Amino acid sequence: MSHNTITEEEFLTLHADRRPRVLSGMQPSADSLHLGNYLGALVNWVKAQEDYDSFYFIPDMHAITVPQDPAELAERTRRTAAQYIAGGIDVEKSTLFVQSHVPEHAQLAWVMMCITGFGEASRMTQFKDKSAKGGLDSAGVGLFTYPMLMAADILLYLPDAVPVGDDQKQHVELARDLAQRFNHRFGETFRLPKALIRKDGARIYDLQAPTSKMSKSASSPNGLINILDEPKVIAKRIKSAVTDAGTEISFDRQEKPGVSNLLEILSTVSDTPVDTLVEEFQGKMYGHLKVAVADAVVERLEPIRARTLELLEDPAELDRLLARGAEKARAVAAPVLADVYEKVGFLAPAGQAD
Repeated sequence: MSHNTITEEEFLTLHADRRPRVLSGMQPSADSLHLGNYLGALVNWVKAQEDYDSFYFIPDMHAITVPQDPAELAERTRRTAAQYIAGGIDVEKSTLFVQSHVPEHAQLAWVMMCITGFGEASRMTQFKDKSAKGGLDSAGVGLFTYPMLMAADILLYLPDAVPVGDDQKQHVELARDLAQRFNHRFGETFRLPKALIRKDGARIYDLQAPTSKMSKSASSPNGLINILDEPKVIAKRIKSAVTDAGTEISFDRQEKPGVSNLLEILSTVSDTPVDTLVEEFQGKMYGHLKVAVADAVVERLEPIRARTLELLEDPAELDRLLARGAEKARAVAAPVLADVYEKVGFLAPAGQAD
């Protein structure tokens, strides 16, 4: 493991004297979070509230790096926030906010852009992948510079670590590089966050293409389980999941990706080890496993769905909670930005100078 990454056990031992700070977010790019978002990220965020000073946000500014319908984006931002809360994020324990509600994100991003090399930015994997699909002429400058905004998102809160999947580690590396560069040029300012790798983070795969991660951009909606899906839709999709050759229920990612995905889902939602499930289903057919998975997922998601819809019935209250979260976030972010501005030589407005 890289010296810039750390396991949760190592992380908590290292910071046994205080509650370390972490930061995470998920884009509001769909009407609902999916099962992979929930089991792979949100479940761990909820657990983290007990041990960490947790900052969770909805990156709506990142969302507009591709075209968005404005009304749809606003609605999806609220829906994402509601699902965070319904999934267990406690706004008293954690700081929950919308990215665009904290102007310091954009302000620090400009400074980060100005200390990032063009070649350095060009090598960021996600820009290369996304621009390759539509061509460079159709890619906005925001898509090119959003890793610097992501670096600002991270550094603004002086976190100790950022919980990430393998596909996001490069962005934490960039944030560390930019923090070191700024500290070297202008004096000690930013903490160098580590990428926090959790061993218990479930990786959930597409039900119709079980070698691909479950994703909002899946080619078929039948491979996707959304938190806000009706229970009967969830059950139907799971019971129609692709399985593998043979009849034995065993865990083998290479030879049995479909069955292994179902076992991983059931293990995570029921808090039962995979090995125990394999023993329980010995001699049974794939259909028995699918029924058990469908029942367990519906039972787990239905209360979250109901609570989300309840929260969305009172958008004013939801907006109030987000405004309060933004105030808490700005209480941390504003002094950091002020320190950065002073160090780079920006003249403080009259009345704000020391």
